[in-house]
Amino acid sequence: MRRIPSRLWLLCALYFVQGLPFGFQVTALPVYLRTRGVSLAALGFAGALSLPWMLKALWAPLVDRYGSARVGRRRSWILPMQAGLALACALAAVAAGRDSLPLLLGLLFAMNLFAATQDIAVDGFAVDLLRPEELGLGNTAQVVGYKLGMLTGGGLLVWASSRIGWSGLFVVMSALCLAVFTVVLFVKEPPPREESGAQGAKLDWPALLSRLKSALTVPGTGWLLLFIGTYKLGETMSDVLYKPFLVDAGFTPARIGLWVGTWGTAASLLGSMCGGLLASRLPLLRAVALTGTLRLLPLLGRWVLTQVGVSDAGVLGVTLTEEFFGGALTTVMFAFMMSRTDRRIGATHYTLLASVEVAGKAPAGPLAGILADPRYGGWGYANVFLLGVALSAAFLALLGPLRRSAPAPTPQPAA
Repeated sequence: MRRIPSRLWLLCALYFVQGLPFGFQVTALPVYLRTRGVSLAALGFAGALSLPWMLKALWAPLVDRYGSARVGRRRSWILPMQAGLALACALAAVAAGRDSLPLLLGLLFAMNLFAATQDIAVDGFAVDLLRPEELGLGNTAQVVGYKLGMLTGGGLLVWASSRIGWSGLFVVMSALCLAVFTVVLFVKEPPPREESGAQGAKLDWPALLSRLKSALTVPGTGWLLLFIGTYKLGETMSDVLYKPFLVDAGFTPARIGLWVGTWGTAASLLGSMCGGLLASRLPLLRAVALTGTLRLLPLLGRWVLTQVGVSDAGVLGVTLTEEFFGGALTTVMFAFMMSRTDRRIGATHYTLLASVEVAGKAPAGPLAGILADPRYGGWGYANVFLLGVALSAAFLALLGPLRRSAPAPTPQPAA
């Protein structure tokens, strides 16, 4: 068995801590708010806490442009962001102990800000170091690490909160962040690969912006951005309502946390690893087509639950299948995005593509909540689930024009 390079373990650990606050936000927070009577419409807007993930492209050029050669180009950003994330988690423990919801929500926003900024540097680190043949394995480390963080922050720690309390949950998150901070503190940043061009002089602002403009004017870029921006839209609309649907169907928060937050995330991790294998064995667009098609089945299964009624077996089957195929699709898509990235401006270019991905699914939460809420759209859970299936199927139609435009990867500078 081939030995996994240590840099991939480091990537996995860094993405792990970035997933902790987001896991709590997307899995535990909707259940927490719904059990306190928050409306579906208001619940849909809770996704605004992740706004830094959508806007991070605005400050990504700063991460590419500035950094200490002595500390390390990427570590110059990773270390302070890790420290800020650990501090925000510690303060959230205090807010949870005082039952101060506004303060807790504000600190969740701060956690996302620190994690999103760290993500820029870590993505640049990955783009610098991963060889083309390592994209599948590297993006598996990325997605698996992040989802392990989500599993911990949104599943395991929520389950343990019955014993350690909400304050204890955030104390453990802070300790985990500090542990990874300590690892990074004593790890020397490896030099980037020569063909990335990152070993040479850092680009000045005009050169950086010129190179970014060139990367965004490659033929077929419009189809690429539309493709990235829509692949999660329908799935996210369905995801936003799925946990409230289970609450209204009579399932307890503890059971939802176990099934969706823990077992579901475990299935997603398995799917992500399978997606990494697909990405290394199939052309990336073919792998996207396969996983995107299979994802339609469990999304349709959620609609079926609204028609035939919920059961333990039905909910488990739909949940685990959707998480598995959704995880596989995410890994394959991230590998595809990285294959289209200019390595000289890796943090900026990849972050821009990732921001398009986040921005594309951002309207899904508010739209789904408004459409399903009886006081507004009144569509109900069933019709919104069906809309999610339709949008996910429509995304697959973009494979045709994307293949026809088939832009070559952005030319890389000579070593």
